Amino acid sequence: MKEWKIRQEIYHRLHKEYDDDLNKVDVVISKDVIKDVIRHFNEYVEDWIYPSKSYFVAICYAHWLSEDFNESFYDLLKDPDLLAGNDPYYITYDKDKNTYDSILSIIKLPIEYKGMVNEVRKYYDEEFNDPAKF
Repeated sequence: MKEWKIRQEIYHRLHKEYDDDLNKVDVVISKDVIKDVIRHFNEYVEDWIYPSKSYFVAICYAHWLSEDFNESFYDLLKDPDLLAGNDPYYITYDKDKNTYDSILSIIKLPIEYKGMVNEVRKYYDEEFNDPAKF
């Protein structure tokens, strides 16, 4: 098993309460997914807009994991367990290449730390931190 998956597994076995539990928030279904994803990258978005937030988080996670664990960005986006099975709205890259490619043509990599990116980075750092620090 890959190191990032091991870290993710350990984190989720040790932590059962999440601030972003979708069962505890009002989910808004996006009418314009790409536009709403770009909003997440550029501004603070108070609403829980799905599946836009799923695309946003998946791109962030895949980008950071590719840097931190020397993995293929696109292989990560194709992994159905990228978001640990915690996001019922997550769609993999191979199932919606056009949407991902449209988003990536607008945001460009590396990801800028603005909008909701810092907030997602906090979750990422907790989830993929060295397990010895838990």
